[in-house]
Order: sequence, then structure tokens, then C-alpha cells
Amino acid sequence: MDAALLRSLTPRVLAILVRRGADFATAEDAVQDALVEALRVWPSDPPREPLAWLVTVARRRWLDAVRSDEARRRREDLIDAEPEPGPAPPADDTLALYFLCAHPSLTPSSAVALTLRAVGGLTTRQIAQAYLVPEATMAQRISRAKRTVSGVRLDRAGDVGTVLRVLYLVFNEGHSGDVDLAAEAIRLTRALSSSIDHPEVRGLLALMVLHHARRAARTAPDGSRVPLAEQDRSRWDTAAIAEGVAILQAALARDRLGEFQAQAAIAALHADAPRAEETDWPQIVEWYDELVRLTDSPVVRLNRAVAVGEADGPRAGLAALAELDDSLPRHTAVAAYLHERDGDPVTAARLYAEAAHAASDRAERVHLTRQAARLNSRA
Repeated sequence: MDAALLRSLTPRVLAILVRRGADFATAEDAVQDALVEALRVWPSDPPREPLAWLVTVARRRWLDAVRSDEARRRREDLIDAEPEPGPAPPADDTLALYFLCAHPSLTPSSAVALTLRAVGGLTTRQIAQAYLVPEATMAQRISRAKRTVSGVRLDRAGDVGTVLRVLYLVFNEGHSGDVDLAAEAIRLTRALSSSIDHPEVRGLLALMVLHHARRAARTAPDGSRVPLAEQDRSRWDTAAIAEGVAILQAALARDRLGEFQAQAAIAALHADAPRAEETDWPQIVEWYDELVRLTDSPVVRLNRAVAVGEADGPRAGLAALAELDDSLPRHTAVAAYLHERDGDPVTAARLYAEAAHAASDRAERVHLTRQAARLNSRA
């Protein structure tokens, strides 16, 4: 049994049913029933046309559900007038499904969960494990999301930017349970890239691939975070870096710059440096200037302050930081780093300790605590 094949076909089957008039919630349940039946039947009797087989079985399950609902008898009569489907059409409706699962009426957490279930083909248990919540909680979240989008038609154009933000949220969750969400996000973004010709989709894919290439060096054996400048670059995946750069270059050649392309360009400059000391910080500052122009994000301005501190010296970085709200996440940690670079270890140690106390992420908290302890021990 090819589990990867089933997962790749799941969103296509669901999209076909919804396109033919099924409401999303009932169609998704029917597709799951069809997958269970495939797991039972295919090992001994594999179909010649797997997609057509799944569409036929899922449609029958959907009809059974409709027939059991007395309030939908009029709709049942219309459905029964349709001919039984033959082989599925070659058109792939998966792109529309991406838009549906990232519908603006959904909260970001619900959009992520629904994308992983409907487009990614993950089970509710797998998604719950990845997000460290009880399975019942995740089941309720997915059920609410399905009900929310059940009345939305698939014939309306969706917002690519919203889809990309949902996929990036998935990517940043990393790895938990038995599902590697970063790898899953890359897989889904590759599939989206094959369905739509859009430079920002390529930009996000490049960004993910470039970040993922550094993954092995990002965490110490004890689970603590290793800063970029201290990472063992021999552990970076050079083949993935080359792929990410190639994807980015093709996207930038379209001359339709977006925020994910700009972020990928920054990641590529980091990946291109054999040593941290050889990083092209002036060019990184230029890309952050582009990002500020595109997003005007306070977080981008915070990261730009770090880059300015590297390119033009810590005093310049502190001046850029002073223009920002000090309640921003990581503001205190950035200030600590720049003060240390400026030769003020006492202030830096105090700020590292403050940042560690406020950090919600364990790995980040451990790293900042160690930075404070390192400077205090020298004093």
C-alpha cells in the first residue's frame, strides 16, 4: 500500500466532490471513509485508476450520508439524476482547496488544522500530536472549521497571500509527534507551486528550503538553540541550499518582488557565507529595507536593527533599535546582543536575564539564560 499516493490523492478527491456540489464537511467525512476502504481493499486488489476509484467510493459514501438526512431529500433527487462518475477528469482542483482551507473566515489555527487535514491528508491524531493538544480538542477545531467553510463555493478566486501565510505557520511549527510539520509544509508548498505560476509561491518555497537546509545545526544535543553565527556550517545541507537559491533566482527574475522573496534573499545571503564573519551584512540591510517597504512590519524593523548593527557597528544598531517599541518580542534580547557587541557586558547580562525571564519558548529561554550567565561569570 502506497501511503504517499493516498495522501497526494486526498485533496484532489475532496476538491472534486465539493466541485460537484457536496458540502465540505460531509465530503471530507466521505473521503476519509474511502481512504479506509482503500487501505482494506487495495493490498489484494489494487485499482487501475486510483483517483477514479477513490472518487467513486467517496461519492457513494457521500450519497449514503445525504440519503440518511430527511431534510435533504430534494437535494438527493437532484443528485440521483446525475450519472455515476467514470474516470476522474485530468483537471486538478487542489488549488481551489488550498484557498478554501485558508478562507479569511477561519482563524489562523483553524486554517492550519484544516489545511493539514484536507490538503495534507494527515489524521486528526497526527495533527493533535504535532500541536501538543488532546485529540478531542483538535477534532472539535477541525469540525468547526469544516462547518465554517461548508457553504463556500470553489469557483471563486482565493487569496494566494493568505494561503502562503498559513503554509508558513505550518512550517514554523517544526517537528513534534510523529509528523515533521516543516517537511510537510515544504511538500504542500511544492504541490502548490506546481498548481500555480506565482513568484511569491516560489519565494516561500525557496525560503522554506533554505531554512530547512540549516536545520541539523540549529539545535545543540541538549535541545538548546544554537545562534546562526555559532552553527557548524559543515552540517548545512549544501544540495538543499543550491536548490533554494535556484528557486529564488527564478522567482526574482519575474521582477514581481514580494515579502517571501525578500526573506528568501536574506536567507540565501546567510547560506552563501562560508563563515559568519564573511556574511554580506550591507546587502542584507538592503534587503531588509525592501522588506520594510513591502510590509512596514515592526518585527522586520527589529531584525533590520540587528543587521545594521553588524553592517555599521553596534551603536548604529542601537540607534535603529531606539526607534522601535521596546515591548516588541525579542526587543530586549536584541538590545542585550548589541550592548555586548558595544563593549558593555554589565548592561548586556542584565538585559539577557530580562529577556530570558520573558521568553515563552524553552529553547530560547535556555539560550538567553546561558548568555547572561556567561557574561556574569566573566564579571
